[in-house]
Amino acid sequence: MRNIVSLNENWLFVKDTADITATVGEQVNVPHSWNAIDGMDGGNDYFRGHCLYKKNLNKAELPEGELYYIEFRGTNASADLYINGEKLAHHDGGYSTWRVNITGALKDENEIAVVIENTINETVYPQMADFTFYGGMYRNVNLIAVPASHFDLDYFGAPGIKVTPTVEGKDAKVELEAWVTDKKDGQTVRFTVTSRCGCKTFTAESEDGKAVIEIPEVHLWHGRRDPYLYSAKAELIDGGEVIDTVSTRFGCRTFRIDPDRGFILNGEEYPLRGVSRHQDRWGFGNALLPEHHIEDMDLICEVGATTIRLAHYQHDQFFYDLCDERGMVVWAEIPYISKHMPTGRENTISQMKELISQNYNHASIVVWGLSNEISIGGSDDDLLENHRILNDLCHEMDKTRLTTIAAVSMCKMDDPYLQIPDVVSYNHYFGWYGGDTTMNGPWFDKFHQTHPTIPIGCSEYGCEALNWHTSTPKQGDYTEEYQAYYHEELIKQLFTRKYIWATHVWNMFDFGADARAEGGENGQNHKGLVTIDRKYKKDAFFAYKAWLVSPETDPFVHLCGKRYIDRVEDVTKVTVYSNLPEVELFVNGESIGKKTAEDHFFYFDVKNVGESTIVAKAGELSDEGKIKKVDEMNMDYVLVEKGAVLNWFDINAPEGRFSLNDTLGEIMKTFRGKLWFAKMGLQMKKKMDEGKKGEKKSGGFEVDLKGGDSGLMQMMGGFTVLRLTSMMGMMNISFTKEELLKLNKQLNRIRKPKK
Repeated sequence: MRNIVSLNENWLFVKDTADITATVGEQVNVPHSWNAIDGMDGGNDYFRGHCLYKKNLNKAELPEGELYYIEFRGTNASADLYINGEKLAHHDGGYSTWRVNITGALKDENEIAVVIENTINETVYPQMADFTFYGGMYRNVNLIAVPASHFDLDYFGAPGIKVTPTVEGKDAKVELEAWVTDKKDGQTVRFTVTSRCGCKTFTAESEDGKAVIEIPEVHLWHGRRDPYLYSAKAELIDGGEVIDTVSTRFGCRTFRIDPDRGFILNGEEYPLRGVSRHQDRWGFGNALLPEHHIEDMDLICEVGATTIRLAHYQHDQFFYDLCDERGMVVWAEIPYISKHMPTGRENTISQMKELISQNYNHASIVVWGLSNEISIGGSDDDLLENHRILNDLCHEMDKTRLTTIAAVSMCKMDDPYLQIPDVVSYNHYFGWYGGDTTMNGPWFDKFHQTHPTIPIGCSEYGCEALNWHTSTPKQGDYTEEYQAYYHEELIKQLFTRKYIWATHVWNMFDFGADARAEGGENGQNHKGLVTIDRKYKKDAFFAYKAWLVSPETDPFVHLCGKRYIDRVEDVTKVTVYSNLPEVELFVNGESIGKKTAEDHFFYFDVKNVGESTIVAKAGELSDEGKIKKVDEMNMDYVLVEKGAVLNWFDINAPEGRFSLNDTLGEIMKTFRGKLWFAKMGLQMKKKMDEGKKGEKKSGGFEVDLKGGDSGLMQMMGGFTVLRLTSMMGMMNISFTKEELLKLNKQLNRIRKPKK
């Protein structure tokens, strides 16, 4: 019989070496990442290189078996396996399961050595993206002992059993396949399908490893409402004895994506409104434990999501299982992202084969993502061919699911690569990276009108928020208040358009992006609804909960701005979110009125005198906070960039004149502003050319500075010049204080247009 033994404990870890004879290091347990700290502390200097993991294995202590495989659930990004000094395998791709037959190399005493690297190269994705590429042996490692005849362990990390249910009326037809390695004459495969309660069992026996089982009165998997799962088991029978077994869970459901009605599950309209998720957290990098995955899923369920985009790579099988169990509808994708590499085509193919082979049985998955923002530099013939190959591969391997892409804002609606997948989504940040929030809904209306037969979704939208606060939120200020306002507006625009087949907030959690240098806490992308340590739910979290969670399921009321106590204004705005129809606000025990709000967002004007206790009540529920009148703004609430040469309040900004605190878009509306930017563009181009010499740190980021007509320039129009120069740090380009003051002095000479 098959035996699986964990090899997670007691590895020798040696950093910055590919020498398998190295002996000086530290003892670690897997999951482990060598970038757990430096991958999210800023500076774009996290270690990218080779590291060694070694472990001794006594053959006498292994379970009985004729063949032995070692299974790695995730080694980022490329790995070489050695047994007793002999190289047995190489694997490219940091997010999938891979296995190696080590039987022939085993001796009585054995040394396992794995060299893993997350270095820069041009053949393995990802190489350019806004997240940290954590190196490490960051998921479980197992030893699998099997008889000579066994269910396959060699095909792209697949589980050896494939289940394809088809719903036919009230019944289901379940096609089962299992692949036997070294099958002997007389051996058969017995399939068993069992209901969740175990009270219904269906069996079939097969000589060729294929069978069809009928389930009468099938119980459907119906998302969050009823995520019902069946179990399927394949047993290899030899002379009446079971010699190997594999099993999986599956769900029976139908779905389609309609360009007008959105997502339809089991014949019912089922709006997909949810979030995207990265797989890292503070102090762990991407070496997550089961309790971390469960906490993530609990929070995603609490916010009311019905869908998760598992970005930008294959996630842990444990989390896909949770998605099945909790009824999440999933977008699964490979890390074909940001920068098309002509030399990386084979890697996109192998990663897609692994993604589909390993995840085919998951009821939660409905679309395979081909790429993310890959056309940021425009489409060419090689990129288009790569996408056609991947799209055809997905349909060849899986005839039950659809394909999709996440296109970036600058991608024109007539770009040919939008015609390749079955459905399309866009990453839009109007209201954060340029433009304003009002542009989002009309953009989707225009796409829907232009392409009425192409289902369109929103795969990313969001804005950053840290513990900064203001009563006058504005785009780019990184305050919790602006993030809340932004999401209020996006919720109203996106959720009321039924034709949008799915929406995914970017992101559910703050995540590591070591190259980032903005917002006052470097090394992270802070667009999350929850902080990277999962300890604080930002106000925007509750805006979604108010829209998505039924009051019968989880009634709540949330008082916003509880971290914003000191306020200078005489009358201050207080916002409350609730999924209940009416909210009453009390100030120091005295009611100032009741309000109803169909959009679940309740606004009150509160006199700000002395110290006040604010209580929001909805039904039997309440939430409490405090405000205090102060004469001057509490500077603890004001963004001070970490390591910044200048902050906004240090800049001379004469009335009626431009400064570094003005947006590029406003400056570019004037003739003199365009001339100024042309000169600044030359200076930035020079710095970029100098920065290319240090490409190891820049990570391949490039900026198109052709002028105001380019898509990227239009996006950048919403940045203040100061913020733009700060963000250039992600490309290893910096400005001195003297240079910034000189730029500001130049801007001070340019008059703002009269209103």
